[in-house]
Amino acid sequence: MGSLWLGAFVGFFVTLILGWMFPGIGHLVGGLIGGFVAGLIAGGGMMRGALAGFLAGIFGGIIIAILAFIGLALVGGVAGGILGGIFGGIAGLAIGLIAIILAVFGAIASAIGGLIGGLLAR
Repeated sequence: MGSLWLGAFVGFFVTLILGWMFPGIGHLVGGLIGGFVAGLIAGGGMMRGALAGFLAGIFGGIIIAILAFIGLALVGGVAGGILGGIFGGIAGLAIGLIAIILAVFGAIASAIGGLIGGLLAR
């Protein structure tokens, strides 16, 4: 039986690379392939593979939310000073929340890939 957290991390990394290489559809397909890799590494059956894939998908959404918050706060701070940084941070929080809500779709795709990967790993 493999490591659940290692599988989730490697699956997230695969999702990140494929999403960066192929913007747009690459994140969804990358989630499916990343979840598959996570399920293969986690082993232990379908449920363990699906959990590893789901965790990999959730990691992607959280990272996107953090990067949106930091990026917009920095851009607002550079463009408008302290007040711009505050408004940029608020906008980053709003976009980050939207990204986390939309990351559920990526997490579902990753969980499906992890389920298949866990099934094949057994």
